[in-house]
Amino acid sequence: MVQGKIMRALSGFYDVMVDDHVYRCKGRGLFRKQKITPLVGDDVDITLEEDGTGTIIDIEKRQHELVRPPIANVDQAIVVTSTVDPDFNPLLLDRFLVLIEHKQLDAVVVFTKDDLLTDEDRQTIEYYRQAYEQIGYPIVQTSNKPTKLTNQLKPYLSNKTSVIAGQSGVGKSTLLNQMDESLNIETNDISQSLGRGKHTTRHVELYSLGDGLVADTPGFSALDFDELSLGDLRHSFPEFLDYEDACKFRGCYHINEPKCAVKQAVSEGHIEEFRYQHYQQFFEEINQRKPRY
Repeated sequence: MVQGKIMRALSGFYDVMVDDHVYRCKGRGLFRKQKITPLVGDDVDITLEEDGTGTIIDIEKRQHELVRPPIANVDQAIVVTSTVDPDFNPLLLDRFLVLIEHKQLDAVVVFTKDDLLTDEDRQTIEYYRQAYEQIGYPIVQTSNKPTKLTNQLKPYLSNKTSVIAGQSGVGKSTLLNQMDESLNIETNDISQSLGRGKHTTRHVELYSLGDGLVADTPGFSALDFDELSLGDLRHSFPEFLDYEDACKFRGCYHINEPKCAVKQAVSEGHIEEFRYQHYQQFFEEINQRKPRY
């Protein structure tokens, strides 16, 4: 028996990395009976056969588990968002960030296609860049210059397992190809009629990059908050945490309550208005959610 990490899952088989060698494995039959599904990122024990294949016989306890994408033991999310083509969408970015905060992962935000910006667009992107940096999110702005990208992003990848997240067509797979040309991950152009990319990544796979592991994942055009309660949402905006203890009511939702320190911080410009508006939208979305029985 040896220990390894699942690097790829496809059609019921799992590629497990042991030291520098990958073994094609299947899960033991007991997993199916117990409704356990091995995930990319799982640390596993495997037994090896003479033909070089293996069987996963045990899965170590997971530190983190994501449902979409299905991956385990992630340290951080690299959220990739395009500045143009498709246009920058702060509402969608905040949906990603809320879910990442809820999972208690670190986040790094990457603005792609910087070289396609007009001067007017650049001013807008600079405003958002400063806003997110003020909250505490590291920002990497990239063009089509691989060397610059690698130097900027590499320090964030070292000794961590990262998941690449972002809407289809924003340049996730292109970004990975720029960092390591040997990956040759399939990419597609933006659909001009829809203004969004085609789904080129069809499975989750871990790649060794920048002295760490990085997962390319299927892109998303929508994200829901099925797992989040209103309390979870409140704690998923880190800039609120500096003020909520000063709210009159303990457990303040920062919506209709009087003497709310968060709303006061918004009115005084200490919290960005667009972030609070997104919070209100997400609050209403969760509040209107029909109960499931």
